[in-house]
Amino acid sequence: MTQKALIPESKLPALGTTIFTQMSALAAQHQAINLSQGFPDFDGPALLQERLAWHVANGANQYAPMTGVQALREAVADKTVELYGYRPDANTDITVTAGATEALYAAITALVRPGDEVICFDPSYDSYAPAVALSGGVVKRIALQPPQFRVDWQAFTALLSPRTRLVILNTPHNPSATVWQKSDFAALWQAIAQHEIYVLSDEVYEHICFADEGHASVLAHPQLRERAVAVSSFGKTFHMTGWKIGYSVAPAALSAEIRKVHQYLTFAVNTPAQLAIADMLRAQPEHYRELPDFYRTRRDRFIQALASSRFEILPCEGTYFLLADYSAISDLDDVSFCQWLTKEVGVAAIPLSVFCADTFPHKLIRLCFAKQETTLDAAAERLCKL
Repeated sequence: MTQKALIPESKLPALGTTIFTQMSALAAQHQAINLSQGFPDFDGPALLQERLAWHVANGANQYAPMTGVQALREAVADKTVELYGYRPDANTDITVTAGATEALYAAITALVRPGDEVICFDPSYDSYAPAVALSGGVVKRIALQPPQFRVDWQAFTALLSPRTRLVILNTPHNPSATVWQKSDFAALWQAIAQHEIYVLSDEVYEHICFADEGHASVLAHPQLRERAVAVSSFGKTFHMTGWKIGYSVAPAALSAEIRKVHQYLTFAVNTPAQLAIADMLRAQPEHYRELPDFYRTRRDRFIQALASSRFEILPCEGTYFLLADYSAISDLDDVSFCQWLTKEVGVAAIPLSVFCADTFPHKLIRLCFAKQETTLDAAAERLCKL
């Protein structure tokens, strides 16, 4: 008698392989230029690589402290006060995590209880909703409309309820390449000040912001930061996404709850890599200070290279993504268009509809310009032939 295989009931039955994995695999299959998944095709700073090798060779190969190595937490505190005029406590407020995704998951798990409502803004990054669902929460979405993708604060206020527990925001915003302004944080505070609502601010692209006023962080708002978790990513900052090291900054009481999840999720993060990043932050702070100019040059080059194409390029205020409207090229839906573009044109992109729960009728795709100039030029040449 054959024993029947045990198949667990899925906690996330609607989820499959992410679009990023799908499109990267399709790009590899068809030898397409991969502008879909958000990773650079160039290496990070030489000093960072040298310091990693040095720490490995000098024995820093055992568990790091659960909260992160002291040198890195102190370097993050110094960077935060330099940029946002606020110094978090390196011992109680900063937690180093296995990438920003773990920080986001740990924060959501720590804060969201069964039945709680969580507001997020669509298009939204794909890791938010599953984490909320696994904690028993309910996602309430506000649709941001292209091309500006600005928050309708009246609609936001109307969505608040006694069950609202958390607001998840992302600035600079993936995938729309827009940024929040100080006025947005002021409006958010005005809306939630009298309620017991927390804020999770995904700021992984904080150093890739092209706005004249610079990056507006939740940490620069004195009232909001008392109930907020800010999340960032060294992978984005140092072009080393495979290192998977991020961190959260939150008041001590919130950090304590995040750490309860973190210590049983990953416990500790790669020790020599943490030490290497700490060295890099101390020795070459100009790297993150100059990152806007570094990526602005690539953005502008790519936009110029696409000038003769039939794509309409939307404004890019931050991140290393461009949105392109293909209405003049095809009537296909965005998922089908991206598949066709990869197979027939040899350029892989991401459809925007996958970032939305509701129907997204716009013909927009996301292109990553965190690439070598030769890569961008080659991709643009193919896209301009359409």
